[in-house]
Parts: sequence; structure tokens; C-alpha cells
Amino acid sequence: MENFLKNLNKSQLESTLQKDGPMIVIAGAGSGKTRVLTYKIAYLMTEGVDPFNILALTFTNKAAKEMKERIANIVGGEARNLWMGTFHSVFARILRIEAHKIGYTSNFTIYDTDDSQKLVGRIIKELNLDKDNYKYKSIFSRISSMKNNFISAESYINDDELLLSDKISNRPSFNQIYKEYVVRCFKAGAMDFDDLLLKTNELLSKYPETLAKYQNIFKYILVDEYQDTNHSQYLIIKALSDKFQNICVVGDDAQSIYSFRGANINNILNFQKDFPDSKLFRLEQNYRSTKNIVNAANSLIENNQKRLKKSVWTENESGEKISVNKLLTDGEEGRFVASSIFETKMQNQLNNKDFAILYRTNAQSRSFEDALRKKNIPYRVYGGLSFYQRKEIKDVLAYLRLLINSEDEQAFKRIINFPARGIGQTTLNKITIEAKKLNVSDYGFIKDFSKSTEILNSSTKNKLLDFVIMLESLKVNTESLNVFDITKEVLKQSGLYKLYKKDESLEGVNRIQNIEELLNGIKDFVDNNEFEDKSVSSFLQNIALATDQDNEDDDRNKVSLMTIHLAKGLEFPYVYIVGLEENLFPSAMNLNSRNELEEERRLFYVALTRAEKKVFLSYVLSRYRWGKLVDSEQSRFINEIKDEYIQRNIIQKSSNFPFSNKPSFNKVGIRYKKPETRPPKNFVKIKKSSINSNLFDNKLSVGNIVIHDRFGKGKVIYIEGVSDNQKAEILFEKAGTKKLLLRFSKLKIIA
Repeated sequence: MENFLKNLNKSQLESTLQKDGPMIVIAGAGSGKTRVLTYKIAYLMTEGVDPFNILALTFTNKAAKEMKERIANIVGGEARNLWMGTFHSVFARILRIEAHKIGYTSNFTIYDTDDSQKLVGRIIKELNLDKDNYKYKSIFSRISSMKNNFISAESYINDDELLLSDKISNRPSFNQIYKEYVVRCFKAGAMDFDDLLLKTNELLSKYPETLAKYQNIFKYILVDEYQDTNHSQYLIIKALSDKFQNICVVGDDAQSIYSFRGANINNILNFQKDFPDSKLFRLEQNYRSTKNIVNAANSLIENNQKRLKKSVWTENESGEKISVNKLLTDGEEGRFVASSIFETKMQNQLNNKDFAILYRTNAQSRSFEDALRKKNIPYRVYGGLSFYQRKEIKDVLAYLRLLINSEDEQAFKRIINFPARGIGQTTLNKITIEAKKLNVSDYGFIKDFSKSTEILNSSTKNKLLDFVIMLESLKVNTESLNVFDITKEVLKQSGLYKLYKKDESLEGVNRIQNIEELLNGIKDFVDNNEFEDKSVSSFLQNIALATDQDNEDDDRNKVSLMTIHLAKGLEFPYVYIVGLEENLFPSAMNLNSRNELEEERRLFYVALTRAEKKVFLSYVLSRYRWGKLVDSEQSRFINEIKDEYIQRNIIQKSSNFPFSNKPSFNKVGIRYKKPETRPPKNFVKIKKSSINSNLFDNKLSVGNIVIHDRFGKGKVIYIEGVSDNQKAEILFEKAGTKKLLLRFSKLKIIA
């Protein structure tokens, strides 16, 4: 037995040593599935399988990178020859090689969601459709759904049921938008994320020799998180594995939570029907969580009817019971969680990164952000605007995209008049109309000025000619320079760097810092031996296919705030699952069928199993919705956890959680003792009758006694700044020292 295999338990070892034939590994939460996948690939290589013949598919680039590094530590540098990455990155690589067969060049652009949505929005505008009925985001989402279910624009038009559905939904022109979107993408030499799967399927189904080529290359196929695959991914995997049938899929049906983006739980449930000779292995020992957490999660998921049989267990300590906390409002919930984190951190000498707050929807983060800020607890909200979606970064990337693909319509429209060149919207509209008549791209049209004599005046033509000359000269350099040197030239010749450098506002400074960070990232890409190809095209593909979890914050010692969907695959010692109320979690939108409710339950299961040591659940009796306080009802999921694993707490005094003394317990829950609050020695006591009701009018002096709605009475000890930026440092009787921006502080001078 290879030495590295000694680290595996019996179940892990059995599934690792199964070399040939189809197999499925049902891996419970925290059971070490990544270790099995890693060791299995290393084992195949030690058994003489050429790494060029191994295809390993993951759902994040981060997971693929970590696995490849672990494999390299076992078998050495040969690991770099593995075909390993996300579905989209591996299939994009294949499409680059085979693009000519389906009418693309190898330098096709990959549109991200923002690019795709903007194109859809432009088409809706051009067709003069009602923006209220045709919301561009929902229209693009439907296009994505059609592609993932192999319903092309052509077949859509011939489907009476779909057309009737559109008519009833008051969007009868959807088929026109879909058709035009597909035409425009193809004309622009661009594929969206769904196309990377759709076109791969098209390639493999229309060209048998191409399918045979890749079947012979991929003699061993391994798929991580198989429960998250959609129909398109399923068909590709099935086609590629059909010849040798050496396919290993790993996943957990209890963690299938992505149906909203096309994931089909039946792929994992029906694997043994698709491959009747397959062998099944179960990884049931949880290494992550305490017994209480594991048993609680088991008791919850048993309520699902649609599941594969397994019994997750652990040898870890029993641990604390799951804390269920009932609060009055969402504001109280935020303050409770922040205070609890502060208390737990202080008592146990923990780091901020040991805590996560998980919620059902992004909108819930506000009350927790407010409360954490007031406690001076640093945090990071995941799922916000990613680095590569920031305006200044997209501006630079648009120039790079147009250098390698001059047909890229989205990139052209973004930069043709940025920085401003005096090319107005009227001119752009004329160019688009004429280009469409000639069936060429906008950029292709302005390159040939003999066609534009009549519609453009000489001044406009000269401006466009300058743009073309600049771009064409940069294009020549792409053949000899790497992406870092090209980007520096783009920033210089386009005027982008000069434009942002000139802006001395805080926003301008931030944008320059972001551009500098982009250059740092590109330099890292160029210097990284992992990437052999240092071209603009290679770099653009690498960032286009990055996933949310691939973007790490440099300062990781922060409390993590995220939706449960984003938390999948992560783990934290202490987890707060908040907003456990009916119609919020489970979501009101997912209560129309058993399948929807069971996915909501799986989502809660995922949340519970992120925790290592302790889980806190919370719900409120009333929550603000659209500015109104609405009564809430405890989530049914709380009652589905067996009572022996939970402890119910009623926070009887929730408006101010001091946590300076240990809580006292009674039969109904927890009552926090009110701490002693003695004013500082230098604090001036004021009689209530002497309070002046006049609002603070900026005539404030050091030594004044003031009153604040939230912090109470305080003494002004320092003032700085002028006019609207004036700040005061105030020593409050109960809240301690606070620095306030005066124009927002609503202070009253009382002495």
C-alpha cells in the first residue's frame, strides 16, 4: 500500500482503491470527500495512469487548485498535466482548440453575466418593448434556463406551449429577444457561461470524431459535487465516459441546493440507473462537527422523502446543544448576534474569522452589519460587487477584450467614447445601423471608412480613425508582449490612467488603487508557473471563469456574512443561522411543492453542517418589511430538529446586551444581569429640569454637556474639522467615548 493511503479510514480507502468501472461515492458533510478525490487521483497516477488521461471536474477554481497542489505533494510535478478545473474552464479549453468546427475563432470572448444582461437590455430597448414587462435580468435568466435545457432559439419558436406561456406572462416577444441575443453573441464572437456547456454538447454530438478523440483522452473521469450538475453537464459527462466507463462521481444528495440555477438532483439519485454496473461507497464519518450538530442535522434531513440512504456519525466530542434564540425584532436580532460574538470571542480567546453569520437572502445583512460596526467587530460581506465587476476594472478589461476579438460588441460600446473622444450616441447609433446592414461588427465598419463616407462627417471620421490606429497598434504588440506589458500600454495610450489619476476625489483615488491592484494581479499571473500561456487571451479566460469563492480577502480575520448558498463547502467553528421564520426560511417562493420545500430543508442542512463547535439559531416575532413591522412565525425547520439536541432561549432583555457579567439561567430561558454603570469621575451630572429642548445648531464647544437619542448624556471633550465635516469626540455616561459626525448626530445641548 502506498504510504499516503495510511491517512484514510476504511470507507475512504475502499473508494480510493476502486480503480476501474463506474462508481458513486455518497459523501456526508465533513466526511473528507476532497481527501478521497485527491488521493484517488494520486493513486491512479501511481498505478501508471497517464495524468493526461485523467479529467477531474470541480465547481470552483480554488478547489481545483488546492487539489492539484495536494496531488503534486504526493506524486510530484506530473500533477500539472492533469485535466483539472471547473466545468466551464475545462470545456472552454476544449472549445478554444475546436472552435473552428462550430464557426468561432479560438479567441472568442466569454461574456460574464453583466455583459449578457446589458446586451439583453439593449435588445429590449431596440425592439421598443415595455421595460416593466421585459425586465432584462429575468429575461436573461429565462434564456439561461432554456440553454441549460437544450431549448434553442429555433426550437423555442416552434414550441406552442412555450409561446403560450409567454403570452399569458405578457411577454410574447421573448422569442424575438432570445433569437436576437443568440445572433448578436455569435456575430460578436462571444459565448456566455451557458454557451460553454451548450457549445461543448453541440461539438460532441455533431462531430463523432471529436467525441471519439476526447473519449480516448479522458480514460478516467472524476466529478466533484455531482449533486450540483445540471442537465447540460450531465450529458457531457455521460458522453465522454461512455467508451471506458471509468467514471467516479462524488457528492451528497442532502446538499443539493442549486435547482434555481439548473442543478438537477436526479443526476445523483439516478446514477446507478445510468450505470447499472456501478459500485456505491458511503463516507459517513463526519470529522468536522460535534455529535450534537451531526445528530441535529440528521434528525432534520430525515424529514425529506427524496434522499439516498446514509447515516452520518462522528467520534468528535458531544459539544454544546444548538442554541435557539427568540427575539422581538430584526434590529434586536442583529444586536444579539453581535453581542454574542463579542462575548464568545472574549471568553474563549477566539479570532473574528472563527464566526460566520448565515442568512437566506442578501437583504438580511444590514442589521448585522450595523450591530457589528457598533461593536467595532470587523466583518466581510460575501457576494457583493466582485473586484472584476468594478467600473474601472471593466473599462481596462474591455480594451483588452477588443484587442483579441474586434467583433466584441459589448467591449466596443463600452470604450469607443471612454475616455471621451467626442463620439456621441447619435454617431454610435448610425454606426450600429450601417454595420447591421452590411452584416459586419461596429468596429469592422469604422475600420473601412470607404463605407462610411455619407453618414459620418470628417471631424467624426478623424476621431474614429485615431481610435482605430491606437487599437491596431496595440494589437500588433499582443503578438510579442505578455499581458502585463500590454495592459500598461493600454492604460497609457487609451488615456484611462491619466483620466482616473486626475480625479482626486476619494472615489478617484480608490479607482486608481484598484487599477494598480489589477496590474499586481496580472503580474502575479505572468510570474506564476501554473500558467504557461501568458497572453491576453489566457488571462481574460482565467478571470472570466473565476467563481465567488476564488476571490479571497487579504485580511481574513473578519466575521463572515453570507447567504447559505455561498457558504456551501466552507466551515467555521461558530455559526449563526438567522431569520428562521416561515416565509423567510423556508422562503415563501419555495413552498409550492414538496420538491421546493425539500430543497429549502437541504439548504438548512447545509447551514447546520458548516459549524464545527457551536450553532446559534435565531428568529424574531416581528420584522420590518417595506417599512412596516410585520408579525413573524417561527420556522417549521426548528421543530424538525429533535428536542434533545437543542436549547431554547428567550432573550428577556434584548435591547441592550451588556455581557459584562455571566448570564443567569432560569426555566424560561436566559436573563442577562444589568451591569453596574458608574459615571466617570470627570462627568458633570445635570438635573433633568435644566435640559434645553433646542436642537443642536453646530454652536458646540468643548465642555458642553449634550444628550443623544441612543447614547444618552455625554460631555464634549474634543472637536475637529469645519462645516459639514465637523466631528466631536464625546464621553458618554453609559456608552463610553464616541466620535460623531455632527451634521448627522441629532445632539441636544443641555449645558
